[in-house]
Amino acid sequence: MLKKVKWLTYFAILVGAILALAGCGNSGGTIDVGIVLPTKDEPRWVQDEQRFKDALADSDYSTEILFSQGSSAKEKENVESLLNKGIKVLIITPHDGAAAASAVEAAKKEGVTVIAYDRLITDTDAVDYYVTFDSMAVGAAQAQYLLDNTNGSDVPLYLYAGASSDNNAFLFFEGAWKVLQPKIADGTFKIANSSEAEALQDSDQLTRDQIGKIIGQVTTNWDANEAKNKAQTHLTASGDDLKGDVAILAPNDGTSRAIADVFSSDDAISNYFVTGQDAEKASIQYIIDGKQSMTVFKDVRTLVKDAMGMAVDILDGKTPETTGEYDNGSIEVKARQTDIIVVDKDNVKAELIDSEYYDASEFTGLE
Repeated sequence: MLKKVKWLTYFAILVGAILALAGCGNSGGTIDVGIVLPTKDEPRWVQDEQRFKDALADSDYSTEILFSQGSSAKEKENVESLLNKGIKVLIITPHDGAAAASAVEAAKKEGVTVIAYDRLITDTDAVDYYVTFDSMAVGAAQAQYLLDNTNGSDVPLYLYAGASSDNNAFLFFEGAWKVLQPKIADGTFKIANSSEAEALQDSDQLTRDQIGKIIGQVTTNWDANEAKNKAQTHLTASGDDLKGDVAILAPNDGTSRAIADVFSSDDAISNYFVTGQDAEKASIQYIIDGKQSMTVFKDVRTLVKDAMGMAVDILDGKTPETTGEYDNGSIEVKARQTDIIVVDKDNVKAELIDSEYYDASEFTGLE
């Protein structure tokens, strides 16, 4: 009987040890790197999730990826959950750059290093690093594409923007405005859908408040349905002088497809050029089919590699390499920037298929 009790005790200890080891993965135990992404409802962030998983496949450090589903409250809850699991580094893409400040301040109090990923967290000194594509360059590339592909004068220009809660939306628009404004002023383009932009068309430099007023009129909130509704409203209100051949500044691929669908269904639109960014699969098919003009390809593999490389450096006690700084309204945040590539029908195969970012079998009509 005594031997049986001892055996049962040993068995219980063994089971407990196995369960403890099982808890060391992402479902429990200590986590080295916590990653918080804004939503699963946009293909871009689902794509980033997979890229992170691929990058972490051979990592010696433990990680967990959580989604905030467009809620700052959920975002803070996610950060608190990761803090409870002992993270040392937090990689976070804020839903709302300003609202995320309280979440990262909680992380800093716990001695956690905070890396803002793709979107800057504003008005706080609790951000250590920023990994990003050059957002000003994205907007400039979109605008330059419109300029390079339109002819004549008084070309109707439809302006759309991302969410006013996203600092990147301001940077994208600022970059685009620097390219577009001189051509608005000289009569190449005629603003079609924003009285705020019209009132500022002679200003080559815009303040953040001025950009905010324009965005307030043309925001899509990064939502395809909102973009579609705005485009329909704008076309309904436009006269024939604001149709024909048009140029459309759309902020990203999801909104670009929605806006393109609306403009292509209006018989008074003879031709349109519409921008995008993120190189989403659906938009690559649209580009192949001639429905979307271009996208700004931001190779998420590189961005993820940069973010994880920075996190590993921090965990290894090293100082991460940076290439610039961004003013977040409180401090200058050290940043690592990743290059962008403009993709249209002419180079889509070379940039996205030959580079093995996507497989040719995922598309139809690819030459």
